[in-house]
Amino acid sequence: MAHQTDQNIYIIAGPNGAGKTTFATRFLPHYADCQEFLNADLIAVGLSPFSPATQNMRASELMLERMGELLANRQTFSFETTLAARSYARRIPEWRASGYRVSLFFLWLPSEDLAIERVANRVQQGGHDIPVPTIRQRYNRGLANFRSLYSPIVDDWLLLDGSQFPPREVARQEDRSRSISDPTLWQHIEEQMRNLLRLM
Repeated sequence: MAHQTDQNIYIIAGPNGAGKTTFATRFLPHYADCQEFLNADLIAVGLSPFSPATQNMRASELMLERMGELLANRQTFSFETTLAARSYARRIPEWRASGYRVSLFFLWLPSEDLAIERVANRVQQGGHDIPVPTIRQRYNRGLANFRSLYSPIVDDWLLLDGSQFPPREVARQEDRSRSISDPTLWQHIEEQMRNLLRLM
């Protein structure tokens, strides 16, 4: 997205199995000049390759510690999240007030079942697993939080269809100016988000 500054934070978001890590490793070094990518799931795998779920708390702590170091040094960085939690909503306004530009990339999947299938395929290829109830919960909360909580407080956002490879742009907003690349799909996603918010 436009308006890259000296201090940028790139949030790579979406449900489990959406391809966030693949997108980040291809996009960040080449297009965003960002060499720091923080991923709690990968940290947990590093701490306990055979049982990463037991290290989720410690992995999150280590990620936040590293994030604090990067912020203190005014460095550009990126991190991965499902947006299922609300914790970053308190931090984003602080980051922006301190001079960072915050960009949000959301990789959408059409259903939680596809997210579950993607994670199962990843496990067959040697990747890390996520419990099915957790995938379902994160899918719904993440999409609802994107709409109600996160998209209004970042400088710019880009929503991509993660069911395709490479992911395809659906809609974006920069400095309150929105453009829609796929109006039909965007209308469907907006309805999906509204329905989720009614259930929350």
